[in-house]
Amino acid sequence: MNPTIYTIILLSLATGTIVTMTSFHWLMAWVGLELNTLAIIPIISTLHHPRSTEAATKYFLTQAAASAMILFSSMINAWNTGTWDITQMSYTPSNILLSLALALKLGLAPAHFWLPEVLQGSTLPTAFIIATWQKLAPMSLIYMTMNNLPSTILLMLGLTSSTIGGWSGLNQTQTRKIMAYSSIAHLGWMAMIASIMSNIMIMNLLVYLMMTTALFLSLICSKSKTIQDTATTWTTSPTLTIIMMLTLLSLGGLPPLTGFLPKWLVLEELIMQNLIPMATAMAMSALLSLFFYLRLTYSTTLTLSPNTLQMKFKW
Repeated sequence: MNPTIYTIILLSLATGTIVTMTSFHWLMAWVGLELNTLAIIPIISTLHHPRSTEAATKYFLTQAAASAMILFSSMINAWNTGTWDITQMSYTPSNILLSLALALKLGLAPAHFWLPEVLQGSTLPTAFIIATWQKLAPMSLIYMTMNNLPSTILLMLGLTSSTIGGWSGLNQTQTRKIMAYSSIAHLGWMAMIASIMSNIMIMNLLVYLMMTTALFLSLICSKSKTIQDTATTWTTSPTLTIIMMLTLLSLGGLPPLTGFLPKWLVLEELIMQNLIPMATAMAMSALLSLFFYLRLTYSTTLTLSPNTLQMKFKW
């Protein structure tokens, strides 16, 4: 793609997110979300390949449906309360609709089916943008409407996302699909804590963004599209291999690393709120995702390429 056009598209992407994050009126928030969607479509479809076209179409349809649902819920709210203010969402049906629309926009389970497909159909840099930057605008809307969203729905969305994100990731060999399921699982943790303590949600989001950025940049540098590709990373850069290992373990949430902190705080807060079965289920689902991170770590740091199982790599 022409660098000038690419720059304009990336600027539109940034503008869309900033418009949504800074708006008080529902119409402006919707405009920001639409700008965001329209800017990323050409980025996904730059590869002239049926897969990327399919990914762009799937992304466009789900995001358009989610934006329409958001606009519809805010219209119902305005009809009943007489205000378009984002923070004044007081009508219950529109709140339920809004939380489902935001779940579809973010890719929270059970509305997660589009995310792995879209990431698999796009290049690694594009997948990186979708998994990180594109989550900011809907998360800011959740943060702004937090006091009114139904907490039961959010807790259930959080639990299903965390479980499905861990479970579905076990079966994957493509790094982009693994990152998609990892994203679903992390968003589940954020949805889980959102209605209880929003500042932990923000910290969770920041840690997720940092770790996902680090991992995607490692994958882009080593051109790793499948688990087997990661086994050859050490030939290009041993330092990158070690960084990748630490990032993967941190995403899995192993204790001395950064990724453990948000999980610990979320579990502590759930126990404080007396949601012990929920906390137990979340901890179990974290074990599922830890397994596929460990598998990636193993293939990256401890095996010699093509024989990924038998020959261990002697450091």
